[in-house]
Amino acid sequence: MSGLDRRGFLKLAAAGALGAGLTACGGGSEGGAGGLSLRYAWWGNNIRQQNYMKALKEFTTQNKDIQVEPEFAEYSAFQERMTTQMAARDVADIFWIASPQVLTYHKSKLYRRLDDIPTLDLSGYSKADLDSFKLGGELNTMPFGIFVPVIRYNETWAKEDGVELPAVDTDWDAWAAFLVDYTRNNPGKRKGMAYEPDADLPFESWLRQRGEQLWTEDGRAGFTVDSTRAWFDWWDKLLKAGAVLTLSEQEGMSPDWALVGKKVLAKVGNSNHIIDDAKMFPDQRFKLRPTPVAAGAQAGHPFLYFPRMAIYQGIDDEKVQAAGKLVNYNTNNVAMLKTVGLTMGAPVNPKVFEQSKDFAGQDEKEMLAVVQAAREAERKPRFEAPPGTSTWRTAMARVAEEIALGRVNTADGSKRFLDEVQAGIERTRK
Repeated sequence: MSGLDRRGFLKLAAAGALGAGLTACGGGSEGGAGGLSLRYAWWGNNIRQQNYMKALKEFTTQNKDIQVEPEFAEYSAFQERMTTQMAARDVADIFWIASPQVLTYHKSKLYRRLDDIPTLDLSGYSKADLDSFKLGGELNTMPFGIFVPVIRYNETWAKEDGVELPAVDTDWDAWAAFLVDYTRNNPGKRKGMAYEPDADLPFESWLRQRGEQLWTEDGRAGFTVDSTRAWFDWWDKLLKAGAVLTLSEQEGMSPDWALVGKKVLAKVGNSNHIIDDAKMFPDQRFKLRPTPVAAGAQAGHPFLYFPRMAIYQGIDDEKVQAAGKLVNYNTNNVAMLKTVGLTMGAPVNPKVFEQSKDFAGQDEKEMLAVVQAAREAERKPRFEAPPGTSTWRTAMARVAEEIALGRVNTADGSKRFLDEVQAGIERTRK
């Protein structure tokens, strides 16, 4: 079953059952068995599934000649299913794209051009916006959210502990010194942060501040062993100083926030995660701040990460305009976001971004503010992960774990990590 475990299979089965109910809602004079039917594939947790099912039902109510067949799965199971569907050329009409797979799917020619679909309104985006969305010079995927790297901290505990955080433009060493001091002196015996050297967006922020890229425009690794080692060294010093959780304290390299949120003041991560994570601790207030800024940081180092969706290249011609309507609903309609929330990031459409401030909750406003600051900053181009790098984050986590356990030093671990990344890229070029 495409390598799915029982949990993944049950989630897919549940999605299918829900999908049957949703499809039935698409009836009307041209609906029912004779209407256009669109397969829509996405990932997430159960709450996201429920919210999107509701939003898709609202869409079919407004567009009675269109049915939607949902295909939902957990993130890893989603990618496994996509691999199987790609091999069979049986891909959903509209699908989300996991970040490591953006250019892999592009190379496999999964994406249909979007800027010739009249039902997809692109008028709200500037030329610079649209150019930044393109892959290979063509608008063939549509971003539907924005993430930026952040540090999230527990403001409630900071106030209770009587600590003043460093200025938002502090450098990495000053932030580390603060974490060490906090860990030694706070009355709650909490650590500064979890141990997360494998946090991808903060790592990319670290690289860009040093004039490097995670990925280059021609599909190579854009970072060096030296910058990677400096990153691992920064974390290793915090670990040895006791300022971040040990692997034992956080139960491995993928800490569960429900567990570590009780033990740390702050964590690195993505801006959108505050929305779900804060709900686990409703009596506490969380805030976001940008990642630290290296002394002498390169101009244009801020960046935006876009989750993307696409229309399948093999979609039937008679479905294209209907698919354009559904993508448009996802990306340009504030009603959709009122239903599903902002867990997939800040709206990309500038008008919808502003409209979302009217209904955003406290945590969502935190996210919108930090994204807006990055949006207004000078930014150099950012490039997507090339084919062959789908497991780079797993490789990084493995090296970070070995460093924490003392099995490899930061120099050797960094070289091993970069060698593995480059070997994966080279295999796809043969």
